[in-house]
Amino acid sequence: MRIFISRQLTLMALVCCVGQLTDAQIAPVTSPEIERRIQHVTSGLIGGVVIKGDEHATHTLADRMKELKVPGVSIAVIHEGKIEWARGFGVRSMGGPAVTADTMFQAASISKPLTAMAVLRLVQQEKLSLDTDVNTYLTSWKLPSDPVTAGKPITLRELLTHTGGITVHGFPGYATNQPVPNLRQVLNGEKPANTAAIRSEAAPGIEWNYSGGGYTIMQQVLIDVTGEPFPTLLHDSVLAPIGMKQSTYDQPLPQTLQEFTATPYQGDGKPVEGGAHTYPEMAAAGLWTTPTDLAHYAIEVEQSLDGKANHVVSADTTRQMLTPGLGHWGLGLQIGGTASNPYFTHGGANAGFQDIFVAYEKGGEGAVVMTNGDAGGMLGDEVMHSIAAEYGWPDYHPTVRAAVQIDSKILAEYVGTFELQPGFNIVVTVENGQLITQATGQGKVPLYAESETKFFPTMFPADIEFSKDDHGKVTYLVLHQGGHDMKALKK
Repeated sequence: MRIFISRQLTLMALVCCVGQLTDAQIAPVTSPEIERRIQHVTSGLIGGVVIKGDEHATHTLADRMKELKVPGVSIAVIHEGKIEWARGFGVRSMGGPAVTADTMFQAASISKPLTAMAVLRLVQQEKLSLDTDVNTYLTSWKLPSDPVTAGKPITLRELLTHTGGITVHGFPGYATNQPVPNLRQVLNGEKPANTAAIRSEAAPGIEWNYSGGGYTIMQQVLIDVTGEPFPTLLHDSVLAPIGMKQSTYDQPLPQTLQEFTATPYQGDGKPVEGGAHTYPEMAAAGLWTTPTDLAHYAIEVEQSLDGKANHVVSADTTRQMLTPGLGHWGLGLQIGGTASNPYFTHGGANAGFQDIFVAYEKGGEGAVVMTNGDAGGMLGDEVMHSIAAEYGWPDYHPTVRAAVQIDSKILAEYVGTFELQPGFNIVVTVENGQLITQATGQGKVPLYAESETKFFPTMFPADIEFSKDDHGKVTYLVLHQGGHDMKALKK
């Protein structure tokens, strides 16, 4: 998710790091055992759900990249508290150079956990409080009051945990040929901003509702409180202390770094129009980085929890960050696994980039997958399942489900566009007798029938249930995923 002199100094240091062959850039000599593990991971991709009786459930990384039209993938695996291997696959752009472990990708929403860490550092320094009205800290812009909040103040804790009742799920970014709004224009939904105004839509602290808008408010808070440009603040307070040498929040990315980046691609295999989009919503979506650098972040969190690192925040603050609340979210991170062996995770989706990381609080295990294709989310999940199998993770194993055949006439009734949120739709089609869904900005996902009204994908754990009115007309669907039920009305 650096301006003036401090920006220039930070950028010079970053260019120096990227331009030289540092230890992180030199491909380590791996042992035969690690090479065997890499081979197992790249040949054992599997979806989150397996159809009962399917004898061809696993796939190779190369085959899935070709099928999903994802040109490049970069992977880093953490084992026993260290990066065991990091490697690139495919190409940065069609016909271009190969992806390496040092190729930079947009982290998309994985920008948020590092923003959260910057917030928590300032909380430790008593420059911010998690439970104070954010308008107390906002000086250049104020969040307008709204009767829907029932007079309750909106706090940083609620913004960090997506319980602030704030609008705007995510951001599409701006192509190189488009004007880019400033932060205040984004907050107010004023042109040239391409998203609605960021406002309250519900009382805070009541429900979990993912909001990139909430993190954009926090971006303004951090700027107003510190007086620093956001990229400089994040570099100095988070990226540099952790050792993330090939990462920056600069938007747009400086020309000097363009040669190190992957080119984003759509789900149909065509380049994203206008190239990598610019995201003035830096806190929510502006980070450029590598899997190796994100692995350093994950290791920092793991070690800080045990009091062994704490380069940014203390062990106590890290524990608060990883304590799940509504929606199984902590302060900037989603929490999964079991109470005795939890993991922390976050995914990201910008135009043409899809990423995911998972790391366990105990044992020092984890992985990061970054891709330059809109279907890379599915691919990342499959890679994670393969890593989980190879490294013996207790989670990320596929579920076996039975499928039934449904008459094509019934399937045809479900065809249409369903609005999950303003600007975010699920399009349902039928191809070769199979129901297909495609969410805004994402690739196509085949669905399998459990019954006449309930369907499931194999790429990830979820269910889609269609509902009809009294006249038998399909009026909406409900997406059951991650413990949440999300209703989408048919347009």
